[in-house]
Amino acid sequence: MTERLAKYMARSGICSRRAAEELIRQKRVSVDGHTVETPAFNVCGNEDIRLDGEKLPQKEMTRLWLYHKPAGLVTSHKDEKGRPTVFENLPADLPRVISVGRLDLNSEGLLLLTNNGELSRRLELPANGWRRRYKARVYGIVDEKKLSALQNGAVVDGVSYGPICAEVESRQGSNTWLCVTLSEGKNREIRRVLKSVGLEVSRLIRLSYGPFQLGGLKKGEVREVPSKVLKEQLGAGFEL
Repeated sequence: MTERLAKYMARSGICSRRAAEELIRQKRVSVDGHTVETPAFNVCGNEDIRLDGEKLPQKEMTRLWLYHKPAGLVTSHKDEKGRPTVFENLPADLPRVISVGRLDLNSEGLLLLTNNGELSRRLELPANGWRRRYKARVYGIVDEKKLSALQNGAVVDGVSYGPICAEVESRQGSNTWLCVTLSEGKNREIRRVLKSVGLEVSRLIRLSYGPFQLGGLKKGEVREVPSKVLKEQLGAGFEL
């Protein structure tokens, strides 16, 4: 059985499928010594497949980890500004992984990691219906009518955002903690949308991503999801 080269590359854990397609277009990938020029290229996996002259790692069984990202780390393998990254701070015994989506520099909490770029892409899609739940500490006057209106979506600076459920959890002096739930997760979405209703986010913690929970995971700690649980959550349509 054959599959698209980009899919095979994603399954090897080096990057997402979309990133693999771009690498192929840049003519950085070769198969059996011949440079591949189009993503529309199939392989069976027995070939000598190389990226920039380096042989691709063998496909491994799909794995998923829960990671408690501390604030102050960039969700990137390399940062052009020299800031510390998530991947520089993972345990040394962890294989090469990529993240499912991102948490920005100052956000913390649950970040999913996987060795399968195809799985990463699938779990990021809003179509899978997996909700992301956060705790947000905000400054400002909370107008609960404006918060309630966010369930209809919002447009901020010309960008459309999907429905967001934001509810007051507690108040501590000038600070208010909100419980925020959404199913899309665009770049800095919560901070931008809440700012549009007069609230400045001072702390943002992701508590869950779909069925996976932060729970008692300590900052910087990584825990693997058992393969049985992963199969149950992904269903029969995804090959581990």
